[in-house]
Amino acid sequence: MSVASPASPPAFPALEAGLRLALAGGPRAPRRALLEAGAGAFPDPELAARLAAVPEPLLERCQAWLARPGHHFLAWNDPRYPPLLRQCPDAPVGLFVAGDPDHLWRPAVALVGSRAASAGGRDNARGFAQALCRAGLAVASGMAAGIDGAAHAAALDCGGVTVAVLGTGPDLPYPRHHAGLMERVAADGAVVSEHPPGTPPRPAHFPARNRIIAALALGTVVVEAALRSGALITARLAAEYGREVFALPGSIHNPQARGCHRLIRDGAQLVEAPAEVLAGIASLAGRLARELAPPPSPAPPGPHETATGERDDHDKLWKALGHDPIPMDVLAERTGLTPATLSSMLLAMELDGRVVVEHGRYARRFTGGGVAA
Repeated sequence: MSVASPASPPAFPALEAGLRLALAGGPRAPRRALLEAGAGAFPDPELAARLAAVPEPLLERCQAWLARPGHHFLAWNDPRYPPLLRQCPDAPVGLFVAGDPDHLWRPAVALVGSRAASAGGRDNARGFAQALCRAGLAVASGMAAGIDGAAHAAALDCGGVTVAVLGTGPDLPYPRHHAGLMERVAADGAVVSEHPPGTPPRPAHFPARNRIIAALALGTVVVEAALRSGALITARLAAEYGREVFALPGSIHNPQARGCHRLIRDGAQLVEAPAEVLAGIASLAGRLARELAPPPSPAPPGPHETATGERDDHDKLWKALGHDPIPMDVLAERTGLTPATLSSMLLAMELDGRVVVEHGRYARRFTGGGVAA
């Protein structure tokens, strides 16, 4: 392959250009700006040189991984790139995704905590994960041992959606014994990494991974955490991004509860039940429901959805709902809307008291007189 000189714009195909920009290193903002500008944009000489210097074996490894079914790369300018993550100033230039990229658009809550979790902490993670999934939310976490793994597994066990953000490449489970769990998440949710395939675990990757977890979620729930814990980094970043932060209290004798107690003293919401999390994210969920547009498939939408279009979508959904609980796939078939968009709209309707959710199925809420609320 011939490589353009740093003095002229590199002439790479779109996918390769996105990959090169993600792999080139250096400040993220100029690389995102170049993707946003599109073909014909002229990179500065330093960035052009970094694009040309991306090792060919690394590029070929990424392309080989992407050639397999269910593997995707979402560059910054890809319409499928998750909108909540896009709002963050340190968002990745690109994401490697194993699974369904539409799941990154679902309203989500992050469940994070200690790798050395207590039995009670793992029980709490499982209980919260399943309750949040039954309410129509996705569960996001970091695939680590302890709380993360318990949350992912519980979400899958109840038929919910979970998103795992890795500090390795998208092909390398960490810890290794989570290989089976990672395969399950990729099959029924999404595995996400900003690192190319083959990237091993490195200490610096995990705090960076936490920013993606915090950004993808409406709120972060810290189930258990010591005073020096990556979960506290996730909570701090969530607060910086304008998300809600929740913490479960624990025994004063449990060192894995001290981080949660510090968060509560610093202003995190103390929660004892999943319903309190749902109430806490209601405002942000409503804003997301108004702003979220479906990923373009097959053709991209116009730059702005009209208010009439939003009302039409809500009318479609309301007409598709009835007395009997209906699963998400049936609603998608009836309305023509994506599950990601439906999840956001249904969550807002549930929080408004117009919709009830039973084991992942949705129905109109009716008053005692038999009239829809």
